[in-house]
Amino acid sequence: MTRNLKKFYSAALAMLVTLLLPVAVLAAGKEIIILHTNDIHCGITDNLGIDKVSQYKKDLKKQGHPVALADAGDAIQGAPIGKLSTGESIIKIMNAVGYDFVIPGNHEFDYGMERFLQLAPRMKCGYYSCNFVDVKTRKPILKPSKIIVLGGKKIGFVGVTTPETLVTSTPKYFQDKNGKFIYSFCEDQTGEKVYEAVQRAVNNVRKEGAEYVFLVGHLGTDGSIPYWSSGAIAANTYNIDAIIDGHSHEQYIPPHKIINKAGKEVLVAQTGTKLKSLGKMTIKEDGTITSELVKDLKTADPKVTKLVAKENKKFEPILKQPVGEALTDLTGDDPKTGERRVRNGETNLGDFVADAYRFVLDTDISMVNGGSIRNTIKKGVFTYNDLLEAFPFGNMCTVIEATGQQIVDALEVGASAYPGEHGAFMQVSGMSYTVDSSIPSGLVVDAKGNFVEVKGERRVKDVMINGKPIDLNGKYTIGGSTYVLKDGGNGLVMFKQSRLLKDGIMTDVDAIMEYVQNHLNAKIKEGYENPYGAGRITIK
Repeated sequence: MTRNLKKFYSAALAMLVTLLLPVAVLAAGKEIIILHTNDIHCGITDNLGIDKVSQYKKDLKKQGHPVALADAGDAIQGAPIGKLSTGESIIKIMNAVGYDFVIPGNHEFDYGMERFLQLAPRMKCGYYSCNFVDVKTRKPILKPSKIIVLGGKKIGFVGVTTPETLVTSTPKYFQDKNGKFIYSFCEDQTGEKVYEAVQRAVNNVRKEGAEYVFLVGHLGTDGSIPYWSSGAIAANTYNIDAIIDGHSHEQYIPPHKIINKAGKEVLVAQTGTKLKSLGKMTIKEDGTITSELVKDLKTADPKVTKLVAKENKKFEPILKQPVGEALTDLTGDDPKTGERRVRNGETNLGDFVADAYRFVLDTDISMVNGGSIRNTIKKGVFTYNDLLEAFPFGNMCTVIEATGQQIVDALEVGASAYPGEHGAFMQVSGMSYTVDSSIPSGLVVDAKGNFVEVKGERRVKDVMINGKPIDLNGKYTIGGSTYVLKDGGNGLVMFKQSRLLKDGIMTDVDAIMEYVQNHLNAKIKEGYENPYGAGRITIK
């Protein structure tokens, strides 16, 4: 071969490499996508539908995108399919969808700690939480983090679960038989312990080579204890690129950003609840991260659709049983705005279930925490399934004897966040009360969020029991759930030393069924026409 010919081939080869180079770079440089969900609460067929989420992930992969799918907690509880399978069916479905990183929310523990520890290994990708620890050893119960290689880059995921879990799930699940806490979520009264746990986990994945770090947290904003919120975590840590949030059922409008401890912006995203939207974070080729909410998906994954139908069919015979007929919608929402109301105002559904407890349990009064009411009972014939969707926790009914002082303390806890929401906001029967919202809350809680005292003037006024002013030293029988009256749920520990008259005699749904069929002759009519209730709670 002559020298000139060699030069020609060399030049041609160089030109070919130059022409091909941009194609190679583009092929290797596909945008990395992190899809995320939160607070599904067993709503696998609601809104977008979990089968469409599965197909969307597959479609993005077919387009050449490296993709991961994460969940920020509260997936396995909240509807009959979860309760009747104690979480098993939802785990199977999430495995079929192909989740890559999952954390426990507070309601992952609602079937008991023993059950959660049975379910955790069945989640193929694993459960992760950096702040869920054994009190005695201080060692994490779950792995704190995970590194996933996407598009040739190491992406670190760190999990964190709100310390509110100790009071918003059933407290006894985290205690030994003597009532001593044996599990912790790094709770204190400043948030510092959680910040330290998160930062330690973030530093570790960075040392392991993570080029990006996503914090997946069940933390929230509205209604969350401020120093445990996603904003507080972001502001008190660094080296986190983005936070995937849950717990408060909000849809953060992108781009939602918080300034971190190093003065840099951190993206924070949350998608609502029950698949109202799908979160999508994109790592661009220039390294920047964007966030969006996907609210319309067209195509379903047929394998997941089939599996969902199979799991639902297992429970059809019991779920389709008719219970009674409602002559009006019984709701926990504000019909004017569509916003949830049962955690900061009276509703006819709240009145209804409180009446069910009082009449069936035969007590002076009943108190129902608004956080236990989760869905509307629509006008017309309703089924066992409808009741389980409205009351998904399987709470057991209990009767205690308590003082007037304990009762007003409980009401004060529930009203402390108004106009914000509180799961302990009390729907009542056999009594009435007023909340003066002009008075700042003087509620004092301990490091775990449990009631300690009320300092200064109280927000709750004019408490009446069966038409008479409450006697703070008097004793009253109260019907309600073991969660509130026995286990100190929502921080309502003022009742824990009360005299226990009846313990776990039936589930909340069984009590409601008995009320409907034996007290109302299977028709819910007079007294519940107003969606805002019968005037038992006054807000001023």
